[in-house]
Amino acid sequence: MSITNKVLIVDDEEDVLIYLTALFREHGFETVTAEDGNSALLVAKVEKPDIITLDITMPEQSGIKTYRILKDDDELNAIPIIFVTAIGDSVGVIKKQLDGYPDPEGFIGKPIEHDKLIQMARRLVTGS
Repeated sequence: MSITNKVLIVDDEEDVLIYLTALFREHGFETVTAEDGNSALLVAKVEKPDIITLDITMPEQSGIKTYRILKDDDELNAIPIIFVTAIGDSVGVIKKQLDGYPDPEGFIGKPIEHDKLIQMARRLVTGS
């Protein structure tokens, strides 16, 4: 029996949620989704995903704020997070916005390079 890794996909764009859900499922991952940062926190607590993809630019609560809350939570702070973003800011600018928090485990720009994302996710959940 193989172990299936679970990914929480967080994005406010329905098309992106659909695309990433299909992509991860095609590559053997179980998926759960959230459309904003507040929902992501609730889903993460209930589902305990192995990895999270997190959009940076979302209404209500940004991905940066959601990231900080996740990293402050003793139950959730060890979950690897990949920022998935269309914003034009450089990785350095995004890291400055983290304001003392550790760097996320990965960054992927939109349009998404699907092979790179899947390889990164697999590496983060297997440790190799």
